[in-house]
Amino acid sequence: MEKQAKKVALITGANKGLGLEIARQLGQQGLAVVLGARQGKAEAPAAELRAQGLDARAVELDVTNAADIAALPQFLQDNYGRLDVVVNNAGVQLDEGFDVSPDTLRRTYEANVIGPYAITQALLPLLRQAPAGRIVNQSSILGSLATISAGEGGSWATPGYTSSKAALNMLTVVLAQHLAATNIKVNAAHPGWVKTDMGGENAPLDVREGAQTAVRLALLPADGPTGGYFHGTETLAW
Repeated sequence: MEKQAKKVALITGANKGLGLEIARQLGQQGLAVVLGARQGKAEAPAAELRAQGLDARAVELDVTNAADIAALPQFLQDNYGRLDVVVNNAGVQLDEGFDVSPDTLRRTYEANVIGPYAITQALLPLLRQAPAGRIVNQSSILGSLATISAGEGGSWATPGYTSSKAALNMLTVVLAQHLAATNIKVNAAHPGWVKTDMGGENAPLDVREGAQTAVRLALLPADGPTGGYFHGTETLAW
């Protein structure tokens, strides 16, 4: 189809929590937002955003499903003719404590590292055509080697989740370096400790606040950073 005028953003894991709120805030900034989630779970949230006057659509996307990922480029081309922003928000925390099985570690990496990598690779051709492509990887302060080395991870410092977010951070840096000569910027976001299913009710931030870092990085101007790790405007130590 002919390329539409407004920017288009794909947000993974967008059926609830941070992903849905990121989609909402990007939609409020005038972007067309595509909510990705498993088993049709994004249909109702997308309808909710449309009821608020936003341009929103759902796509079935299990980030560990190769067929779902392979279908993304054609879906976006057919419905929008463009893609400007990818927010790799979907992720899991499956391990508790240090005694983690290899299978749990494997499933964690499939969702938190391999999925975002595969999605990004599939969508790079479309992003290269965008005037200002942006890739945001939803990381965590628990992916910071400096933070964990200082003993600040506490009981949250489990092998699978923390190492997968550190790996996602490395992918962020590598991809940013490979795309340094393009208009695409790649950054990692730490949302903070947020009231979500993962963060729990004791978290100090609500989803509106937690979404703001990813939204800022998705809308960076031409002179904005790439290959960085941020919470709000603060640069974090790797």
